[in-house]
Amino acid sequence: MELPRIEPYKIKMVEPVNFSTREDRERWIREADYNLFNLKSDQVIVDLLTDSGTGAMSQQQWAEMMLGDEAYAGAASYFKLKEAVSEILGFPFFLPTHQGRAAENVLFQTLLGHDAPDQVIPGNSHFDTTKGHIEFRHAKPLDVTIAEAFDTTLEHPFKGNLDLGRLEAALREYGPARIPLVLVTVTCNSSGGQPVSLENLRGVRELCSRHGVRLFLDAARFAENAYFIKTREPGCADRSVREIVREMFSLADGFTMSAKKDGIVNIGGLLGFRDEELFRRCCTFNIVFEGYITYGGLAGRDLGALAQGLRESTEFDYLEARVGQVAHLGRRLRELDIPVQWPIGGHAVFVDAKKFLPHIPQAEYPAQLLGVELYLEAGVRGVEIGTLLADRDPVTREDRYPALELLRLAIPRRVYNLQHMEYIAAGLKNVWDRRDSIKRGFGIAWEAPIMRHFTVRLHRL
Repeated sequence: MELPRIEPYKIKMVEPVNFSTREDRERWIREADYNLFNLKSDQVIVDLLTDSGTGAMSQQQWAEMMLGDEAYAGAASYFKLKEAVSEILGFPFFLPTHQGRAAENVLFQTLLGHDAPDQVIPGNSHFDTTKGHIEFRHAKPLDVTIAEAFDTTLEHPFKGNLDLGRLEAALREYGPARIPLVLVTVTCNSSGGQPVSLENLRGVRELCSRHGVRLFLDAARFAENAYFIKTREPGCADRSVREIVREMFSLADGFTMSAKKDGIVNIGGLLGFRDEELFRRCCTFNIVFEGYITYGGLAGRDLGALAQGLRESTEFDYLEARVGQVAHLGRRLRELDIPVQWPIGGHAVFVDAKKFLPHIPQAEYPAQLLGVELYLEAGVRGVEIGTLLADRDPVTREDRYPALELLRLAIPRRVYNLQHMEYIAAGLKNVWDRRDSIKRGFGIAWEAPIMRHFTVRLHRL
């Protein structure tokens, strides 16, 4: 008999799970105004709200937490991180930040300032904080993701790819005076955790070079993207993950990174540069917003844990187990006829709420409704990637209705086992079986003017 693959780690510490009744959960979600962000963590049985900062660190990372010194400037752990960024990512200049959106804030404040209404940022389905930082400065995020990404039933290995024809048209129309950078998210979260191919990245690089525009990566899940390149892209099977990572980053002028994903740490971010002059300009705002340039809002021990995490996340055995666990849940849901974004992405399974609840209009937020119903059914917390997250048009203030209306089930790294995946699948199957009895969605009782989904208050219709 062939031996099955097992997780490449052993569990040495556990956190207890608080079980609850449906009656408990009905009260809690009502008190939370039907916003899953407002729930307390001990009111959740399996927490799939995010894979950001929710992973389990290794014994080597915890050792770095003990070794890290807390110097304000020039901590030894900073130089460990500098070595890892140079060795693994190939970047000579970087700034640590406390998380990914902080890196975005420093970068966009430098390139856009407070008000840049004529500026356009092309990319592949900008995520919520990215889009928020751009629109907060009155600039325009321009989505040039390939059309295949928006058909959840279609088999395509790289649904995160940019449409090179549309990107070139945008570069010609706006030019370098109005496009401060092109931003490629690897993997592309908003389209379902979908990877970007090396071939596509090379094409984007060629276009950016030809038109004199910077290319930046949103590299939160860079290692998972490299894993998909190795396992899906012709000619890459015999290349190591780190070789692929180095080529990915060699095509970019800079990157932002929430290190709480593929850095496998609980806090931290990075902002990388090839251009020393841009690095110097960003240093000013890193000091204003984040602290000194060698700690960026982090303790020294966090820098050491991140240096180790970058190395661990680029190990093939780790990635095979991590992506494999997500794929296992996706396959189980597909076996149960539950509609999901296919193929399964790297960090999460994305359930197609339009197909799950076709009788609920987008104006009633079906992905949020599905997330609430899954929580009521099984105590599983996911997050809406749909109309609530898409926010209102900054000019008309009307809801924007995205092509994809998804419930994201993000799997924390090295936290849950396959039995948890079976539990999640069973809970969602129970909701699927009673989907016709779910009659109405939600209305908004209160919302923030931007990035409303984090704090919105809803009421049942």
